[in-house]
Amino acid sequence: MATAVTVEFVEFPAYVTPPSSTKPYFLGGAGVRGLNIEGEFVKFTAIGIYLEEKALAWLGSKWKGKTAAEFDSLQFYRDIIKGPFEKFIRSTKVRTLDGPEYVRKVSENSVNFMKSNGSYGEAEEKAIEEFRYAFKDQNFPPGATAFYRQSPTGTLGLSFSKDETIPENEYAVIENKALSEAVLETMIGEIPVSPALKQSLATRFHEFLKEDNSKTE
Repeated sequence: MATAVTVEFVEFPAYVTPPSSTKPYFLGGAGVRGLNIEGEFVKFTAIGIYLEEKALAWLGSKWKGKTAAEFDSLQFYRDIIKGPFEKFIRSTKVRTLDGPEYVRKVSENSVNFMKSNGSYGEAEEKAIEEFRYAFKDQNFPPGATAFYRQSPTGTLGLSFSKDETIPENEYAVIENKALSEAVLETMIGEIPVSPALKQSLATRFHEFLKEDNSKTE
């Protein structure tokens, strides 16, 4: 079903096994994250989102039969963010970023989103501190990777690698549902850091579910 995707020099295999699981997760989509700086699009990271197998049936129950254009909607992306299945996110650096520099932008975007929907309180403030602390001694040269595991119960697991190798154990685990969802929201939500990732998810899931539908006819 799933196929590998290459973004810049980064290859995202079709299936990976997260530290928390013995089962492979499939690649939902991948794309570059960048910013327009003085008129030039500067690429910083390549992001891929993997999902556990049951995500396909759950999303299929809501989206099978929809047109490709209908998949490119905020509701579809929010269904991925809030769906009752695990997501495993790989963010591989295209250019050098130090941990505090990288986490500052991610945490700012996450806090802004939580404040906008009224989910930011004392627990979330503490969770953001834990999140920032996990990155404080990290450095990400090109090819280095941060991994995020987002569970439907609200766990956010973090792990790091100097290449694309998935560590056996997670570096930090933060229990806060609002933050866990906000991190993914900043990537593929209403104001995404990676429109290319969103487009990849929409295109690939339309094909996944069309293919799945043809098998059952």
